[in-house]
Amino acid sequence: MVEGSQLPGSEALIALLARIPGVDGRMGRGTLPVGGWWVKLHVDVGHENAWCVVQWLGHLLNYISLNERLPTVFKPVSPPPDLNGGPEFLSWVIECEDPEFSPNQLARVLEERLPQPIDDARRWNAAEDEEAS
Repeated sequence: MVEGSQLPGSEALIALLARIPGVDGRMGRGTLPVGGWWVKLHVDVGHENAWCVVQWLGHLLNYISLNERLPTVFKPVSPPPDLNGGPEFLSWVIECEDPEFSPNQLARVLEERLPQPIDDARRWNAAEDEEAS
């Protein structure tokens, strides 16, 4: 991964990710040597819906369904735990090796499929929504 402050066509994705409850705003972005791109984000593990956010993103970015797959991977990354221990150093990366699939295209897909409204933390925990009904 090559670090870059700018990834052309990533503005909508960065803005959308920043609206997700529990995403703390620290993000990086850049290009892959194979011609794709990546975006790194931090999820505040102390946020009440942190793992719901990780689960939603993991589902959509890794495996929406048998018939529909995005060219993306969502995975955790961490420095060596013995050097920088603690969950606050855990990051998450969205990688896309397909240079034809832009970050802004991904933003449109996520906008359609993530809980709505995106910035409402109550909408991210489906189990709590069902119990409240």
